[in-house]
Amino acid sequence: MLQVVMKSAFVAIVGRPSSGKSTLLNALCGHKVSIVSPVPQTTRNQVRGIVNRPQGQIVFLDTPGFHLSEKKFNLQMMDNVVRSLKDADVVIYTIDASRPAGAEENALIEKLKKAHKPLVLALNKMDFKLQSADQIEAHVRTQLELKAAVRISALKQTNLDALFDAVFAETKEGEAWYPAEYYTDQDPSFRIGEIIREQAINRLKDEIPHAIYVEVADYEVREKGATDVWDRSEGPTLEARAENPQDSGAGSPKATLWVRAFLTVERDSQVGIVVGKDGAGIKAIRQAAQKELGKIFSQHIQLDLRVKVNSKWRTKDHLISGILGSSQPKP
Repeated sequence: MLQVVMKSAFVAIVGRPSSGKSTLLNALCGHKVSIVSPVPQTTRNQVRGIVNRPQGQIVFLDTPGFHLSEKKFNLQMMDNVVRSLKDADVVIYTIDASRPAGAEENALIEKLKKAHKPLVLALNKMDFKLQSADQIEAHVRTQLELKAAVRISALKQTNLDALFDAVFAETKEGEAWYPAEYYTDQDPSFRIGEIIREQAINRLKDEIPHAIYVEVADYEVREKGATDVWDRSEGPTLEARAENPQDSGAGSPKATLWVRAFLTVERDSQVGIVVGKDGAGIKAIRQAAQKELGKIFSQHIQLDLRVKVNSKWRTKDHLISGILGSSQPKP
């Protein structure tokens, strides 16, 4: 009887801001695992997406966009990138092939040199039929030792099988880290907060998106008049496993998942911008977040969303650690 050799690996997806890393992660996983926005530096944490294929299991690590900054908050985001490189067995270096390399690209290349991990180059946004791809790939090859270079469109989900093949070619034999039905290991409160933040930053502009963080104060499952507190220790088993959201939660689909959360900004003047005229802004964010959460959780979503101020929160160490501390060691 032919024995199938199973492989497993942690694979970090790294690149500059807006290179399409989160879109790529979602395309590879077939689920919305990481939030997506045209606003640079949307991803703040290491976000895991789990894919099971006949060859084995890949745990993808989405990372913040690598950028140069001296701000405390941004520096800790870059620490999440460095930790992901250390955790990874293989690295997918994602480049937006529609724009030229800059100082950030060169600085990231230096980080990749020091990581000494097998590298697969993903030239993204090839749906634009770019003429610069050859030049970009040639430049990267002069700087890094690549195991493979694959031209993809994360948005159009083209050539992803070739990217999987390139990754599995560098993956060693090993047991799966997660059960086959898992596609992420995110805690429910983190996932809820990220969806709310996504819908907020997609409706705001200028500096406001970067000045926001979301605090999920509480959440409960309420069934037909009764209130049952959600056991947070069972979070991933409730909403991260099932292919069909109707099979993914505790209780019946008619139950209500009630969430109380705060959009926190840095200044009093930002509150009115987020709330909007006659509350239209916060209402639009709440309704959009409820709709997105309804695609993930089996229950009817009821979101109590408010805005509050925490002055200069991006300079406070304890808050930064709490917000950006979602990078987890290997299970």
